[in-house]
Amino acid sequence: MLKLKPKEFNNSLATEIAKMAVESLWSNKLRTGLTMLGMIIGISSVVAITSVGQGVQKATEQQIQSLGSDVILVLAGASTAGGISQGGGSASTLTWDDAEAVATQASAAKTVTAFLQRGSIQVVYGGQNISTAVVGTDLNYPDVKDTHPEQGQYFSQADLDSASPVVVLGTKVKEQLFGEQEAIGKEIRIQKQLFRVIGVMPTKGAVGNMDQDDRVFIPLTNMSRRIVGNNAISGVSISGFWVSAEDSTQLDAIQFQVTNLLRLRHNIYPPQFDDFRIINQVDIANTYTSIVGMFTLMIGAIAGISLVVGGIGIANIMLVSVVERTKEIGIRKAMGATKNAILTQFLTEAIIVSTVGGSIGIGFGMGIAIAASSLMKIPLVVSPWSIITGFGISASVGLVAGVVPATNAAKLDPITALRSE
Repeated sequence: MLKLKPKEFNNSLATEIAKMAVESLWSNKLRTGLTMLGMIIGISSVVAITSVGQGVQKATEQQIQSLGSDVILVLAGASTAGGISQGGGSASTLTWDDAEAVATQASAAKTVTAFLQRGSIQVVYGGQNISTAVVGTDLNYPDVKDTHPEQGQYFSQADLDSASPVVVLGTKVKEQLFGEQEAIGKEIRIQKQLFRVIGVMPTKGAVGNMDQDDRVFIPLTNMSRRIVGNNAISGVSISGFWVSAEDSTQLDAIQFQVTNLLRLRHNIYPPQFDDFRIINQVDIANTYTSIVGMFTLMIGAIAGISLVVGGIGIANIMLVSVVERTKEIGIRKAMGATKNAILTQFLTEAIIVSTVGGSIGIGFGMGIAIAASSLMKIPLVVSPWSIITGFGISASVGLVAGVVPATNAAKLDPITALRSE
């Protein structure tokens, strides 16, 4: 390590060196700007990508939580057509009695709600004709899923008992059928049967390919009798049921109890396979978060490579600068400038370029993050650590990149330098 005399680091000398460094950079604006460009691109990429990645991760967590963070989903088995599975819930392996048995016999279960769902069913109002998912549910659905109508009301026990033709619309269906018109009290046709609109659900968004707003809700009894028809050997066939817990720590206990109870009810013994499937929302949330986090880290690392490229650019420009300013260096040395003063000036120039470029890059990165948040409809998450890390890396890269050129400049022989052209 070079040892500098204390007098060389007094305030006036430090100020003079900084002033000379700034003047040198300002006199070569194009070169300085191009040198900064690599740092600007690198830092803005790191900040923007990290922010967008964390925003997507946050949005994913919110969407999964909108399905219910303290619930498990139990789906009926999958039927096959032409050797192709039709997906969980498509076979008639679960009944409403199964859901009620879980509600009364699974001690860890808080609330259970059964549902019978069919996709791509024709819904008509006036001249509007759309295809959407129709979900038959019981009264517990709004509580388990934490989604109560924002307009009107959900159907009542009397509606469920009498299989009343009433319907609650998802927001997307409401907009497609009625636009800005009032929907409550109007009648729509579902598979040529009239249903009276009594409520509109709040916006919940989409999770994967499942749009929670593109669906309508009717009493499970009506769905079973009039839309689908009873197709279980005994009881009311359902696609599945949701089971809520007091908190997420009870989900594993619920899953264990539900699995054993359904196996007993369905006479399933090893090595037979279960005729149902259980999905744990916490597991889904953790999986999504892990995947998005890995992608963010990977892309952020790729963006970080551009910081190294920017550092190489600074080193190259500084090396060229030393060659171009050889005579200037010789004059300064002849006038008494020490090696340490020359070294400090060139290091100062490199650090100024990297820190100014890093600051501009942070501004651009935050601007990109804000724009992406608005366009992609995701939360704006700007991590302080990405800014601190990016700025620290840019300053460090500038310092490291400037060491070799600065050392070369400091070692120049003043007589040789003065003779150069």
